[in-house]
Amino acid sequence: MKLSRVYTQTARAESMAATRQRIVEATVAAFGELPEVTLADVAARAEVSVQTVLRHFGNRDKLIAEATSTLVEERATPAGDPARAIRVLYDQYERRGDANVRLLGKEDADPHVKRLMDRGRAVHRDWVTQVFAPALDARPPAARDALLDLLIVATDVYTWKLLRRDRGLSRRLAASRVKLLVDRVLQ
Repeated sequence: MKLSRVYTQTARAESMAATRQRIVEATVAAFGELPEVTLADVAARAEVSVQTVLRHFGNRDKLIAEATSTLVEERATPAGDPARAIRVLYDQYERRGDANVRLLGKEDADPHVKRLMDRGRAVHRDWVTQVFAPALDARPPAARDALLDLLIVATDVYTWKLLRRDRGLSRRLAASRVKLLVDRVLQ
């Protein structure tokens, strides 16, 4: 009897974790497709009830924070490896870049989207600061700030859009152009 109970509890925990992950994934998908992410939209996408979403996250703000953390985790890259950083970044842009660009186009009209995009800009700045820390830390403050700004521009989603969507370059060629740009900026 005890073995059955342990199995049931394990299965229940796995099911809850899978449901939580589906909710987070639905939230991330909704970021790029909807003008505002609502609990009802997320619940429908995840095929759960709004109550289930609330039971897992408590409120909309906590849900969005968890989804944002998921996006940050997708970019995890060790410091000092620009080539790998650009590969990881372009993997994410290939999955979510078009949605990000659509959202950026809506930020002036929607305060919720504006807050989300402001958070995204802060996350990107932190990521660039962490990934390029060895090069940044070796510079005096004024030069460090200038270099950080240039690296942010080089790795921004709009740079991806210009190369991939506007110019029609392949993912590989676009990423190699950004790598070339980053290398030149770091010299």
